[in-house]
Amino acid sequence: MALRRLNDLSGEVMTLVVTDAEGRLRGTVTDGDIRRALIRGTRLEAPVSAVMNTDFAALERPEDVRAIRKARSRGIRLLPVVDENGRVERLLDLTRQDTVLPLSAILMAGGKGERLRPLTLTTPKPLLEIDGHPIIDYNIRNLARAGIRDVTVTTRYLAEQIERHFAVPVCGIEVRCVREDRPLGTIGSAALAERLGGFSDTLVMNSDLLTNVSLEEMYLRHAEERADVTIAAIPYAVSVPYAILSTDGARVTALSEKPTYSHLANAGIYIFSNRLLDTLPTDSRTDATDLIEHAIADGLKVVHFPLNGTWIDIGSPADFRHAEELMRHHREWLG
Repeated sequence: MALRRLNDLSGEVMTLVVTDAEGRLRGTVTDGDIRRALIRGTRLEAPVSAVMNTDFAALERPEDVRAIRKARSRGIRLLPVVDENGRVERLLDLTRQDTVLPLSAILMAGGKGERLRPLTLTTPKPLLEIDGHPIIDYNIRNLARAGIRDVTVTTRYLAEQIERHFAVPVCGIEVRCVREDRPLGTIGSAALAERLGGFSDTLVMNSDLLTNVSLEEMYLRHAEERADVTIAAIPYAVSVPYAILSTDGARVTALSEKPTYSHLANAGIYIFSNRLLDTLPTDSRTDATDLIEHAIADGLKVVHFPLNGTWIDIGSPADFRHAEELMRHHREWLG
């Protein structure tokens, strides 16, 4: 029976979970377990308990990010989630998602994308297609890979098109849309989103980014720092085409020929504590920088997360062409 079940899984994760009559997890079985048992002399008619692996990994909390990370590093592909009595509640397929982050997510999609006109005259920027897929769907896939299911998209410009796009699930996620009735700034519309996950923190990001940021790494930084705000940051270099003088009063003390200065720039991806988001007004404009500056002034902990990898803010025709060229070589991003 176990061999037949495994054969039926062809193309899927080749692992079975074994439970008792009460649904409690007792073991796992792979084709390798059966092969090793046959080599030991176990008969094909033997019960599955004779071949199952009882040294299995399981989760008692689906959002135990570090435990999932450890299982992934061990090459485990199917991870059972059990309740306090050991009954199987769900199975995590780690070939389809990397983790389960305890976050809600809000994607900002209300802007007009004026710098991309005429492309955005009749299509909202998040729905412009890169290699056959809307820009926003690359971000939805990244959320799905991170196990984030409570997702809201805030809209305004050509909102009906975005609402129609999300009338059906995207990457397995049923995305909710909320519409601004007036411009609320770069983060004010987050006040309109109903967070249903019951979590303490929310990922907020611009919907027109193309990035492979590790949301798992960003969340772990946020959790380890016990931060109120974590800002994804990208390196940004400023080159000065002149010699720069260092001075002491009227005296010149040094010359620096065409120096380059390195800075960290805001990448438009944040994790906010919900208690901070709850302070947002619903009837006036708030930009993300305003909210963060208020958090700093109030003594809250604001940290940064260095973003390694790809990040493109698709704000200009040149950025759009760059993104198109990139995705010709990285089609696996949307699976």
